[in-house]
Amino acid sequence: MDLDTYLDRLAARGVYHFTVADAVVALDSSPVAVRAACRRLRAHGRQAMPFRGFHVIVPPEYRAIGCLPAEQFVPQLMAQLGLTYYAGLLSAAAFHGAAHQAPMVFQVVLGANRAPLRCGRVRVEFVARRNVADVPTVPTNTPRGILRVSTREATAFDLVGYQGHAGGLSNVATVLAELREHMDAGKLLAEAARSPLPWAQRLGYLLELVDGRELARPLAEHVASHAREYVLLRPRQPVAGARRDSRWRLLVNDRIETDL
Repeated sequence: MDLDTYLDRLAARGVYHFTVADAVVALDSSPVAVRAACRRLRAHGRQAMPFRGFHVIVPPEYRAIGCLPAEQFVPQLMAQLGLTYYAGLLSAAAFHGAAHQAPMVFQVVLGANRAPLRCGRVRVEFVARRNVADVPTVPTNTPRGILRVSTREATAFDLVGYQGHAGGLSNVATVLAELREHMDAGKLLAEAARSPLPWAQRLGYLLELVDGRELARPLAEHVASHAREYVLLRPRQPVAGARRDSRWRLLVNDRIETDL
């Protein structure tokens, strides 16, 4: 059996990823020979290597982008690496229906920083959150398996917490306006307990700006009970001229404009 036949048999079983070690055993070959065969198929667009030693089969419909879409191999790669993960930020928001501005890069949250991946035209960005295992997720079906996606409420907190990865606060407000109809105030409050207090302060402020006052109400009570200091709405930006918002204990140093 050659590598072409091996890949055909994997695809027939619905498996679109493999490692060099897998192929060596299946083909009764050597790592050098398998890598050479992989390079040949990669040159023809049949397979791609998003991570060293981890290969994906590229069906004809994805040959133009030179890889499987990220959501179709990230779960398998994370399992291979033994990493806890979830699809988050703008990628999660898109899965939840906030597709006003589709992300150009697939965003994955891990417990520690990791270099981004590029596979053909597919880009994967990693964002570090120490308590990644505690963040609630929902299983989401893809053509190749199950992807872990942060819940709407957890996504909302991540968007304000990592606003630099989400296109800025105005874009975050736009996404929140699209998500708010299906968010739950009680679940938001539960997320506040798992997140830094300034995230709740900023999120509550933005929710009120996008007609989410009822969602923000429990967060306001949480902030009133715990916040002792004012924080910047937009971190690491000038504070001169900032307006003080006593409800959220914020120094409002950014002008928020949604695209809706």
